[in-house]
Amino acid sequence: RYSLFYNHLKNIEENEGGLDKFSESYKTFGVNQLADGGIFCKEWAPGAEAVFLAGDFNGWNPFSHPYKKLEYGKWELFIPPGENGYPPVPHGSKLKVVIRTQNGELLYRISPWARYVVRDEDKVNYDWVHWNPPQSYIHKHPSPKRLKSLRIYESHVGIASPEGKVASYKNFTYNVLPRIKDLGYNCVQLMAIMEHAYYASFGYQVTSFFAASSRYGTPDDLKEMIDVAHSMGITVLLDVVHSHASKNSEDGLNKFDGTDYCFFHSGPKGTHQLWDSRLFDYANWEVLRFLLSNLRMWIEDYRFDGFRFDGVTSMLYHHHGIGTGFSGDYNEYFGLHVDEDALCYLMLANHMIKFLYPECITIAEDVSGMPALCRPVAEGGGGFDYRLAMAIPDKWIQIIKELKDEDWNMGNIVHTLTNRRYEEKYIAYAESHDQALVGDKTLAFRLMDAEMYTNMSVLSPLTPVIDRGIQLHKMIRLITHALGGESYLNFMGNEFGHPEWLDFPRRGNNESYHYARRQFNLTEDHLLRYRFLNAFDRDMNKLEERFGWLASPPAYVSEKHESNKVIAFERAGLIFIFNFHPFQSYVNYRVGIETPGKYPFVYLIFKYKILLDSDAAEYGGHQRLDHSTEYFSEEYPHNYRPNSVMVYIPSRVAIVLQNMDIPK
Repeated sequence: RYSLFYNHLKNIEENEGGLDKFSESYKTFGVNQLADGGIFCKEWAPGAEAVFLAGDFNGWNPFSHPYKKLEYGKWELFIPPGENGYPPVPHGSKLKVVIRTQNGELLYRISPWARYVVRDEDKVNYDWVHWNPPQSYIHKHPSPKRLKSLRIYESHVGIASPEGKVASYKNFTYNVLPRIKDLGYNCVQLMAIMEHAYYASFGYQVTSFFAASSRYGTPDDLKEMIDVAHSMGITVLLDVVHSHASKNSEDGLNKFDGTDYCFFHSGPKGTHQLWDSRLFDYANWEVLRFLLSNLRMWIEDYRFDGFRFDGVTSMLYHHHGIGTGFSGDYNEYFGLHVDEDALCYLMLANHMIKFLYPECITIAEDVSGMPALCRPVAEGGGGFDYRLAMAIPDKWIQIIKELKDEDWNMGNIVHTLTNRRYEEKYIAYAESHDQALVGDKTLAFRLMDAEMYTNMSVLSPLTPVIDRGIQLHKMIRLITHALGGESYLNFMGNEFGHPEWLDFPRRGNNESYHYARRQFNLTEDHLLRYRFLNAFDRDMNKLEERFGWLASPPAYVSEKHESNKVIAFERAGLIFIFNFHPFQSYVNYRVGIETPGKYPFVYLIFKYKILLDSDAAEYGGHQRLDHSTEYFSEEYPHNYRPNSVMVYIPSRVAIVLQNMDIPK
């Protein structure tokens, strides 16, 4: 693998002047404004007989502006400036690349490199609009320094409003970013930014890779949104889809030059059976240019701080993970079933990003557990910084669906939360957008279901179902946050137990926007219990910000008691204690701790106090713990720890204790 990567790197150096120049191709391909006012156009269409540019600027004459044919399927066109140096293609004018195929057919296509595409309300397909405003948005704020602890707020701009409509970049900038900051998240991961014709695809059927989705606003609106996020110290990641592309040909990449092999594998190999989309040919030189340039454009033009690569499992294997289970056996990761070209592309992408932008972050969405995916390329690894801990949400769903509370297995929970490859960083999450989508259920909805419609008001009785749901929702999120990885992710709205599911307008729901929104207003109503979950999520994040457990070494789990349903562990100098028992509380419960208490001829007694208590009134708890209580360490070994502390831990409660470092 490393040899293939090195050979690619060497060829790029010898033939393209290096990775830096190779990945700058977005500045020359497509339609680009020159300093003298002229226009330079370039395309790759290996199957074309001839290529032309048509649009508003030439009265849609399909033959007046022919491209010149170059080597290797490339075509270029120069249009001199107009009178007084005015650009011949005005800003906001519509364009098409006209392809004459080998059989003489004329195809009107959107350039794969188009920066802005829009769809009129009375049309089905998108139009390519030349974006070259007299004054583009100028970024005012530097990107935040690379974060040690990532607390990610997974977001979708279009649904980020309580109103039943497509929300805007402006709405996200001024209404959602302050909320994210207040909740203690320091990173926002943006979904569905790359233009996609079908809104209900959640952004995963990309049609224009270089265009920011126009349904939310203009490119400058997105730039402003990212700039404002940076002013708040929030890192911004793009959910990038390089694993496949939409099958659309009128307004997508598919059959751009009339062939099925331009950008993609030809025949059945080029189609994903489940997603009904096209699969890139990562061995193709121009595909590498296209994808690497795409990453660089999003960083340089929009100032994204990194990427979450979607569908990495599909890329890594020729079987795309379809009908395949992964047990961790190394034979599953090495062999002819691995797509070495795709893996090499991912290595090149990470190498380029780290070389040109050392502060940028990359995340892999891989369910297979490919070894070394998050180790440096120089070690033969994939080069990613983080990978998603995708087994964790599946485990919580399985537990809630299949087991009674008294049958929850503490050892199995701990194993799932701690089972990760050594020195590869994982992003833990209890649930993401996957669980919020129609056909699935969020944790809150699984726990409380129909009662969320009737009993979330503080004026109504606290029923056993609502009480259980609120308490377990907090505990599940805290233990996932503190034990499950080196970063944490939450999908927007799930922090407060957003009711119902997420469903985009489509034929099956009469094009309704009712479920394609986030009802943030629920947390602002003091008569609703959603505010309790919202407050707990905020304080949980703020506590991590203070103590940095995500950037600390993995936790030491001292207890996972099956009959007591208690889990206890230490991380970042804090003690985390969880009592999952549905009704049993414990007085004077002994918890083993590492606290260094022995010095020559001296034993120090350390005082502990509660920092976070899921049973507090402000979190919808039962206030069974006195926060003025002081807990003192003892030189009494317990559970293979040299010291211990005695605590009161009520049922369905999680507490976090801090060593106050006061010797007596």
